[in-house]
Amino acid sequence: MTHTVIDVRNAVKQYGAGQSAIFALADVSIQIESGEYVAIMGPSGSGKSTLMNIMGALDNLTSGEYFLDGIEISSMDEDALSIVRGRKIGFIFQSFNLIPRTTAIANVELPLAYQGIKSAERKMRATKALEVVGLADRMDHEPTELSGGQQQRVAVARALATRPSLLLADEPTGALDSKSTHDLLDLFDQINAAGRTVVVITHENDVADRAKRIIRMRDGKIISDEINAKKAS
Repeated sequence: MTHTVIDVRNAVKQYGAGQSAIFALADVSIQIESGEYVAIMGPSGSGKSTLMNIMGALDNLTSGEYFLDGIEISSMDEDALSIVRGRKIGFIFQSFNLIPRTTAIANVELPLAYQGIKSAERKMRATKALEVVGLADRMDHEPTELSGGQQQRVAVARALATRPSLLLADEPTGALDSKSTHDLLDLFDQINAAGRTVVVITHENDVADRAKRIIRMRDGKIISDEINAKKAS
């Protein structure tokens, strides 16, 4: 049975005041159910990155509400938000954000260590996550010994290891070549097929076309929210 993972209600994000006020988000409401694969698209300045920061509990709303996996987090302090991020969200960024001179498995274990999970459990979960992304034979390699596509797979494994409600990817293919992009998107398909909720922020049509639902933004507003006909057929 599905449930609502993301529930953004009348979200406003305002910078400045008076006539100089800029609305990065202007009364945005969005609901995403468990198991969905959603792409959020828009040009620079459309509000998609601001919405990503809100969904990822990285920024606060000026007004409105945000419920993540049923938890109202709009008014949480930073310590509480940090806990929610660690337990509920798996982040994947364009720049990989791996720690150099540290093995792949150690990179994947890191967020688990922050959660206080014991060593044996950390290793088991990190190993399993690296197996899922096809890097079981590279777990003792450092980032400099891996290709860009392999580094991004380590980042995906790190996100999966925390067993999050939401996998949130921000321009995840921006630093990858076409083959690595295709391989990563195939991996997202597999992860979603296994039941994980996947939300990808992108400006690339070929990336968005892999999602089952495409939300388009412009000027801080949602201008369309449609099932991807290419995936529905």
